[in-house]
Amino acid sequence: MKEEREPSQTVTPDWSTKDISPLFHAALDASVSGIIITDNNLPDNPIVYCNKSFERISGYDRKEIIGHNCRFLQRDDREQEMRKKLRDAVKEGKHANVEIRNYTKAGELFWNELYISPIVDDAGKVSHFIGVQNDVTDRKKAEQELHLQRELMEQKINERTASLRLSEEYLKSIVETVRESLLVLDSDLKVLTANEEFMRTFKVNRSETINKKLYDLGNGQWNIDALRELLEKILPTNNPVLDFEVEHNFPHIGQKLMLLNAHRIELEGTYKDRILLAIEDITDRRAIELRKDDFLAVASHELKTPLTTVKGYLQYATRLLPKDSDAKIIDIMDKANVQLDRLNRLIAELLDVSKIQSGNLEVHREAFDFNNMVEEAVESMSRTTDSHEIIFSGGIEGSYVGDEAQLSQVVKNLLANAVKYSPKARKIEVSLSVISKYIKFSVQDFGMGISLNDQKKIFERFYRARHIQQHFPGMGIGLYICEQIIEKHGGTLWVDSEVDKGSTFSFTLPINTEENSTA
Repeated sequence: MKEEREPSQTVTPDWSTKDISPLFHAALDASVSGIIITDNNLPDNPIVYCNKSFERISGYDRKEIIGHNCRFLQRDDREQEMRKKLRDAVKEGKHANVEIRNYTKAGELFWNELYISPIVDDAGKVSHFIGVQNDVTDRKKAEQELHLQRELMEQKINERTASLRLSEEYLKSIVETVRESLLVLDSDLKVLTANEEFMRTFKVNRSETINKKLYDLGNGQWNIDALRELLEKILPTNNPVLDFEVEHNFPHIGQKLMLLNAHRIELEGTYKDRILLAIEDITDRRAIELRKDDFLAVASHELKTPLTTVKGYLQYATRLLPKDSDAKIIDIMDKANVQLDRLNRLIAELLDVSKIQSGNLEVHREAFDFNNMVEEAVESMSRTTDSHEIIFSGGIEGSYVGDEAQLSQVVKNLLANAVKYSPKARKIEVSLSVISKYIKFSVQDFGMGISLNDQKKIFERFYRARHIQQHFPGMGIGLYICEQIIEKHGGTLWVDSEVDKGSTFSFTLPINTEENSTA
């Protein structure tokens, strides 16, 4: 543990609005340590600056880091004791030095030696925190390997032999029952092992496969350019290679779309001359997905025309009603209009999904008043609900260049979800701010919350958590559309949530017009 130092009394610049001097910026980027700065004056103490080493260590780009609380690096691993020490240090405005488990963007564990230090302004208030992190994974790995070796040395030779035999039979049974084609290749790409699924899928036998070079199988049917690129160019520089798509027309079995996963086999800390190649035939699955998307597109278009006609007739019929009509009839007509509007929104969402899947969702960028757009969405939602008070705070200066209609759709969807999924709460908090050249928008509710397992999937198309399906109607496409719109604008959308405590949905958008033009 490093010696605790007294908090600095140096007045610091406003990191969220002022540029760092080029010399200071270069010095920070030259550091091998990851460096971040968080703003203690903003809700949830978000990150407002990170250097290049922090991006390299974490695997995230700057736009995926700014605006997040540091806890996003722990992913699901939130029960670590060191997190309490960090929370207490931030709460008390003190220094802290901990070793904590973090995860890169690719999901890989790394051990982080983290030192945080508060920065105090002239009024004696902690305004920011500086965090310095170093990757100590190798040291931790060495410690763990040493411990493991000591345990292995204590075992008897006959016990290890029995265990190896059992493991060999166990692995062999797994390989033969798995529903993926598996190949083991040597350094010359000669097939050493092939499971039964490979034989069945590609209509070959062992004599035609074992000890044959992969490219020579089936009279050269496997001499595929994309496969060569995977095995000869990509795999030697990157282990493993995951979900690499290869499409090929085999003369005997027809067109196949394959998902390939390749691993160089690692033993005793070094790569050996063996390659494990897993081949998943996704031809039928992709065809089903395409048919489903085509059906949704056609069905949505076909339903929209008659629905518009029915809506027009209903409005016309409503105008023809005498002024002294029975109140029940007027109520029925109003309810019918509400349900037609709801059906129209569902069809519009299905059409949006169809456009996204086909790559035809267009973004029309024009300068508009972001504050005004959010205020109008909040006012509109406030008028339609008597159960919640929507509290809006913050704002940005100037205009934003983007698709106002699409971003308004995102804000309204997040507000509607906050109301819908917090039926017992009485308020919703909305905040808008600028953090290090990014707009950050957040909607916090105090409702049922979302489990960690569901948080990983809620932005997937048509996904709905089981407990939500039982109590709330919906199709599970609203958040999917929102995420796609934010990504089209070069931003990121995420959720922080705890079950029974509520959820906070946030997105950041780069103010730089070059960075937000990713469509």
